[in-house]
Amino acid sequence: MSREILLLVDALAREKNVNKEVVFGAVESAIASAMKKRFPEGADVRVSINQDNGEHEAFRRWLVVPDEAGLQEPEAQVLLMDARDQIADIEVNDYIEEPLEPIEFGRIGAQAAKQVILQKIRDAEREQILSDFLERGERILTGTVKRLDRGNAIIEAGRVEALLKRDVMLPKESFRPGDRARAYVLTVDRQARGPQLMLSRTAPEFIIELFRLEVPEIEQGLLEIKSAARDPGVRAKIAVLAHDRRIDPIGTCVGVRGTRVQAVTQELGGERVDIVLWSEDPAQFVIGALAPANVESIVVDEEKHAMDVVVDEAELAVAIGRSGQNVRLASELTGWQINIMTRDESEQRRASEGERLRNIFMQKLDVDEEVANILIEEGFTNLEEVAYVPINEMLEIDGFDEDVVNELRTRARDALLTEAIAREEKVETVSQDLLSLEGINTELVAKLADGGVHTRDDLAELAVDELVEMTGVEEEAAKALIMKARAHWFN
Repeated sequence: MSREILLLVDALAREKNVNKEVVFGAVESAIASAMKKRFPEGADVRVSINQDNGEHEAFRRWLVVPDEAGLQEPEAQVLLMDARDQIADIEVNDYIEEPLEPIEFGRIGAQAAKQVILQKIRDAEREQILSDFLERGERILTGTVKRLDRGNAIIEAGRVEALLKRDVMLPKESFRPGDRARAYVLTVDRQARGPQLMLSRTAPEFIIELFRLEVPEIEQGLLEIKSAARDPGVRAKIAVLAHDRRIDPIGTCVGVRGTRVQAVTQELGGERVDIVLWSEDPAQFVIGALAPANVESIVVDEEKHAMDVVVDEAELAVAIGRSGQNVRLASELTGWQINIMTRDESEQRRASEGERLRNIFMQKLDVDEEVANILIEEGFTNLEEVAYVPINEMLEIDGFDEDVVNELRTRARDALLTEAIAREEKVETVSQDLLSLEGINTELVAKLADGGVHTRDDLAELAVDELVEMTGVEEEAAKALIMKARAHWFN
């Protein structure tokens, strides 16, 4: 039997081109699988083969688990206190092993053993092929469509197989067996029984990698694509930065007579590409991202991570784009929420915001309209700034002496304290299950309490538009918050 094992391992290792260690492991699993049939279901058997002479040892074993955990698998586990009756210094996660009588290899169910061994070797082959591919660091896979499965394409590149799902193909794109296909390696699923590489032709990373292939300056580190946004198959925007002042980043990506960008566009089914200069200045970056629209003015709101962009009425349609495409891609590219408006709309919003601030200052600081207007004109946008801006800055305002400034600061701090106390009182009316919900803060709780929402179920029963109107949060954030509140209904 020992000689038979050595001959079997040697033959399989050469036939399948895998390491002998893998084949020995597969044979050990096959013998262990056969020996488990002697015992109740769930028993754990370990087999060890001496790789020099082919002899094997077998052990039934039990994993040591903490006493408080209890036995989840009685046939393969033992409590720590019972284990220590046998071995005094044994610890949790150690094993107690009991030697078993070796069995004749020829008496193993030959077919079952063969299947276990071959499956282990197939798994090892797949893992080796996958590892070889990943070691090359290739982000794009180019291969041939091997077959189609319910609209999904199985792509073969050498010995590597990958899956390109229908929902990550370009719109109206179709493949047939034998077609050449190129896609971005999105994820690796080592547990999948089929193809373990998941591909995408719609991911923003795909267009970045295509430009990397077409533009040598990117690989050389002279040029960098900072971000990309896509409406797959229709339009895309990429932001580029030159690390060498002698290089024109846009011209370099376009290529002589547009050859480089055309090669990318052709691969993406005619997807039009806007190439934008990346800038450290967010406002300048957004202005470039909205091209070809011309921006008149821009107001940055750091707190909301948003920008109000004013364009001429004649430019409005261009800035927004068909179905909002241009502004949406610009927002994805820059990471900023972009609000497009005309000059009239901007003035109306500014007037509305000024009126809101004027009322707050007049009410909370107990000042007249003239003082409130001065604060607004000087750029104050909330009570916190009045309360805590350096005193020297306020003293520079015409008509504000030290007494006036100190009085305004004191009133602002008193107003903030009063608001904080009111919020705390409202928080006390809200249930703990709502307070502990991820994404909930004190300010939000106060607004919810004002709207009659005091429990998690109250929040869960709201419609998205109701929550937006009640709290002023963005629609997507409101949707996410409501879904979190409803989660316990489905658990």
